Amino acid sequence: MEHTERPMPPLDADERTGLESWLDFYRATVALKCEGLTDEQVRSASVPPSSLTLMGLVQHLAEVERNWFRRVLNGEDVPPVHGGPTRPDGHDGGFELAGGATFAGALAAWQEEIAVSRAVCAGRSPEDSAPFMGGEVNLRWIHHHMIGEYARHSGHADLLRERIDGSTGV
Repeated sequence: MEHTERPMPPLDADERTGLESWLDFYRATVALKCEGLTDEQVRSASVPPSSLTLMGLVQHLAEVERNWFRRVLNGEDVPPVHGGPTRPDGHDGGFELAGGATFAGALAAWQEEIAVSRAVCAGRSPEDSAPFMGGEVNLRWIHHHMIGEYARHSGHADLLRERIDGSTGV
């Protein structure tokens, strides 16, 4: 895995640039938390009793990207990135690790979903909307939601990484 650059969001930007920049900042933060670890380490549930892993977070974030930008905003009918549901309630969000899955594969799938998300958003305004839950949701709301999603999971990644090898910060 090559070194991830984490660009600082501009201090004086238009709304769209600000939203996209903060989302990219948190995407890079999660990637940085995974750098330099082995497949075994990223598969480690290092904060018992939680079963959360860094690889599971990356898989989940690929699912989240696919859901909000492709399914909701773009109206695509696409299957889950990491297979079907594994929990009895029919939803796991990608957190579960398949036996033969590799971190390189999970990372590549996540990066591909990010690239598709950017392409879906290109040329759209924050006001562009799509049907959702009996109403409409706009790109502005989706960006705000995704920033919150990534920020929350960046915190999870901080704890997981610290328990794996003592690394803190980023």
